[in-house]
Amino acid sequence: MGLKILGIDTSCDDTGVGVVELAPDGTVKVLANRVWSQTVHATYGGVMPELASREHVERIDSILGEALAEAGLSLGDIGAVAATSGPGLVGALLVGLMYGKGLTQALGVPFYAAHHLEGHIYAAASEAALSAPYLALVVSGGHTHLFDVPQSGEYVLVGATKDDAAGEAFDKVARLAGLGYPGGPAISEAAKQGDPNAVMFKEPLKGQKAFDFSFSGLKTAALLAHRAGAAPADLAASFQRAAVQFLVGTTVRAAESYGRKTVVVSGGVAANAALREAFAATGLKVVFPAKGLNTDNGAMIALAGAAALHTGRAASPLTVGAEAYAPLTAVSHRSA
Repeated sequence: MGLKILGIDTSCDDTGVGVVELAPDGTVKVLANRVWSQTVHATYGGVMPELASREHVERIDSILGEALAEAGLSLGDIGAVAATSGPGLVGALLVGLMYGKGLTQALGVPFYAAHHLEGHIYAAASEAALSAPYLALVVSGGHTHLFDVPQSGEYVLVGATKDDAAGEAFDKVARLAGLGYPGGPAISEAAKQGDPNAVMFKEPLKGQKAFDFSFSGLKTAALLAHRAGAAPADLAASFQRAAVQFLVGTTVRAAESYGRKTVVVSGGVAANAALREAFAATGLKVVFPAKGLNTDNGAMIALAGAAALHTGRAASPLTVGAEAYAPLTAVSHRSA
């Protein structure tokens, strides 16, 4: 029997609680992953921070109960707790962070403050053991970051968006095309009926030697195409094609530059079928999280906690606070 680790994520608009089991040999198994995705924000076309915090407070007890029931466990079976401390919306983060700290004090178990992006990276550990070195592309509604991971626990930022995150751009294009919110699934579904060559987008940052991302130009081009009368399905298919080619092409260039053969792709946009198909054609070993672990969730935070425990990382002090902006490159968990 392995150690049961509870993970909590309330960094934005999803209340996530998950449970994983850490075996003595370091292998992990996801026992439960329950997420409440807030719908109140659809009216506004984006996340309203105050409303998000209130929803977390109202839902976290029931989501914890659902996760424990799914895992077939009681609170007394939990051997460690991990919770996201940043980055994210401070009010939302505080709900899960304080809840997790309270649980550790009540249960007398160690507490681990987890970095949200590290959680996304470790979500892929649900599918395959992560063995450095590799590249990690975290692409979601709030993040588009490309990291080199030369050894376990060390993260080197090699590329990031200069403006919108990829998922944010999907949301905005979906909204202007009248496809609904969240934009990722809406565009993916509409694109099935559209012509990906109907609207010709220019390649962002063409000719750059770096590995950065930019989606403002694609967003503006989509707006102009919409005003010119492009059909919503055609606009969705064409935008998706351009965004996917940009993400994959930049990542492949970085892999060649750093000599990496493995790429972890995580975050909400990683669920996009077109993105997965494009990466499959690169010849790289590409690892995606298991179904249900792409978007924000508690299981990925529990997986990050499992990695911390397995590598002998010291537990976090209960004085740790929530951080709206917390660069992953400022975090180093390398083994001595």
